Amino acid sequence: MAVTYEELLDATIQKLEGLKAQGIRNVAVLPETLRALAQPARRPIAESKPAAAARQTALIETPAMAVPVSKPALDPKEKAAAFAALRERVMVCVKCAHLASSRKNVVFGVGNIDAQLMFVGEAPGADEDAQGEPFVGRAGELLTRIIQAMGLQRSDVYIANILKCRPDTPGQSAGNRKPTTDEMATCIPYLHEQIDLIRPRVLVALGATAVEGLLGKTMGIMKLRGNWQTYRGTPLMPTFHPAYLLRNQAMSEKRKVWEDMLAAMEKLGMPISEKQRNYFLRG
Repeated sequence: MAVTYEELLDATIQKLEGLKAQGIRNVAVLPETLRALAQPARRPIAESKPAAAARQTALIETPAMAVPVSKPALDPKEKAAAFAALRERVMVCVKCAHLASSRKNVVFGVGNIDAQLMFVGEAPGADEDAQGEPFVGRAGELLTRIIQAMGLQRSDVYIANILKCRPDTPGQSAGNRKPTTDEMATCIPYLHEQIDLIRPRVLVALGATAVEGLLGKTMGIMKLRGNWQTYRGTPLMPTFHPAYLLRNQAMSEKRKVWEDMLAAMEKLGMPISEKQRNYFLRG
C-alpha cells in the first residue's frame, strides 16, 4: 500500500519529536532535500513502487534521522558484554547531581535482554529505590499479575523506566513526583541504548510520562491509550500505568488495559485463549 503524504508527514514529526526528547536540537539535512523542499509540490502522473520508496528514503532518511528497520543479529556474547558495560556506566552515573545524592540505588532495569516484549514506566518509587529493581511496589505487583495473565513471567520480558533514579522529594517523607523535562532528556539515552540492544518486537509504554519520554508526545494518555504508535520502527502500545488501576478499580478501566495487552499479544503472534479474551468483561 502506498505511503500517503499525511503518513509520511506524521512519521517525520514523530521522529523529530523523539530526537527533541533526547535533547537533540539540530539534525543534518541533505542539500538535495532542501532543494526538493523549495520546489512547488507536484503530483506525479504514475510512479512505480520502487521509485516511490527510493524518493521517500531520500527525503526522510538522512544520516542523522535514519530509523533502523532491520539490523543484523547481535552476537550473544557481544550483546551480553555490551549490556554489562552499559549497566556499569549507569550504576555510577551522577549527571543529575540532585538525584544521585538522594537515591539509595540506581534502578537499571530487569528481565530478559532477548525479550520480544518490553515495558517502560516512568521512574522508580520508594520501593524500587530501596530494592534497586523497577516495579516491585504495589504497582509492580499488579504489573506482574498482568504479565502472568498474558501467559508470561517477569523473566520473559524486560522492564525499565524513563528515569533510572527516583525523583527526589525534598521535605517529603512519602509520595512521588513526575520527572522534569531536563531529567528525562539527561537519562533517556541510557534507555535508548537498552532498547537498541534488546531489540524488542513490541514496546508497551506505561503511562503518559513513558509516552512523552519515548515519543515526545504530551497530548495525554487518555487520547493515546490503545492506539499503536511507533518508536524508531518498533510498534509501541501506550496504556495506563498500573498505579492508575490501583486508584481507579473500575472494571471498565481494567478492561481497557487488558485490551491493550491483547493487542500486544496479537502483534507478537502469541496464542490467546477465550478465557483471556473475556477477562474483565461483564457477563
